[in-house]
Amino acid sequence: MQQSLALQPGEGPAVAAGLTVFYLLFSGYFMLRPVRETMGVAGGVDNLQWLFTGTFIATLACLPLFGWLASKAKRRHILPWTFGFFASNLLLFAILFERDPQHVGYARAFYIWLSMFNLLSISLAWSVLADLFSPEQGKRLFGLLAAGASLGGLSGPILGTLLVAPLGHAGLLLLAALALLASVGATLYLQRWRDRQPLAQAHRQPTSKPLGGNPFAGASAVLRSPYLMGIALFVVLLASVSTFLYFEQARVVSETFTDRTRQTQVFGLIDTVVQALAILIQVFITGRLARRLGVGVLLVAVPLVMALGFLWLALAPVFAVFVVVMVVRRAGEYALVRPGREMLFTVLPAEDKYKAKNFIDTVVYRGGDALSGWVKRGLDVLGEHPQWAMAIGACIALGWAATGRWLGRRQRQLEGPPEEP
Repeated sequence: MQQSLALQPGEGPAVAAGLTVFYLLFSGYFMLRPVRETMGVAGGVDNLQWLFTGTFIATLACLPLFGWLASKAKRRHILPWTFGFFASNLLLFAILFERDPQHVGYARAFYIWLSMFNLLSISLAWSVLADLFSPEQGKRLFGLLAAGASLGGLSGPILGTLLVAPLGHAGLLLLAALALLASVGATLYLQRWRDRQPLAQAHRQPTSKPLGGNPFAGASAVLRSPYLMGIALFVVLLASVSTFLYFEQARVVSETFTDRTRQTQVFGLIDTVVQALAILIQVFITGRLARRLGVGVLLVAVPLVMALGFLWLALAPVFAVFVVVMVVRRAGEYALVRPGREMLFTVLPAEDKYKAKNFIDTVVYRGGDALSGWVKRGLDVLGEHPQWAMAIGACIALGWAATGRWLGRRQRQLEGPPEEP
């Protein structure tokens, strides 16, 4: 069994702990994601662009603070302190929702908070694992550890859908806080395991880079490199397509379902289908496509399908069609676009992998969210015809596909010819 999983003697407990960390983190997040979507609807579909802008501003404010913590605290304390702080935030939100479940201000604050929490917590978890496992172990084990995230992403929406009625939104927040604290326990076990291993210090990676750092650190590198500029444009177009569909999701669900509990159940069901489909594609399709056809196909396939999906929505803007398009977009992004996007950085120097990538993944992505949110809202106000917004979304998707095709070719050039066997 260990050989089939690429485990060496003594690594089983560490892999189990790492799987647990990601399972609990993603299960808790995806259990709350439908709650976030419901809170976004509660704040008013016409106000979603403000929530996107608030998330962008909150991300800019918090990343430097987290970088300061990473530079001052001991490595083994960074995740427990950060996750403990996040758990206390969840407890506070649970109390507020229990006192006044219809309060629009609480709903908007939670929406922004969870969007920021998702960005920071997942990044921190991967940083800690990169610190505790050697590079050789990372090559063998990180794919297996990521399965914990996929399983959590699958079970979280199911738990949220089943438990939101008996527990309410406040109860789901308390359960997510417990999952977050339990992931801290699994991390502490993993740290103790590493301390007991021979040559532990030699296998640990240096911590000269801040865990999160200043989101503007890689801006100059992006501006100097056409390749990095292309990746940044790809991310902006990705965010624009996602935002256009996200706003339609809020509008369609709010018009179809008026009860908050029912809305949360619908969002949870969509998340469940997305994660199940993503796991199947990741296991059976993604690797084969990348090996046989290259990175470009991972970057182009979903944008082209989304262009057709937008046109379909323009002709038939009904709930069933929207669900199909949304599921295909999100599952395709998790299973194809995201892996392909990460592969683009493998041909770059180490400094760009950290600094430029951090800038693109945070500032550029959140900025694209905020900008496209205002564009979508402006189109709705000017025309009040969703078909026009869907037609523009199709054009954006085609530009997204063209950018992905160029990046795939450029990545192949930078990678160079394959080595002779």
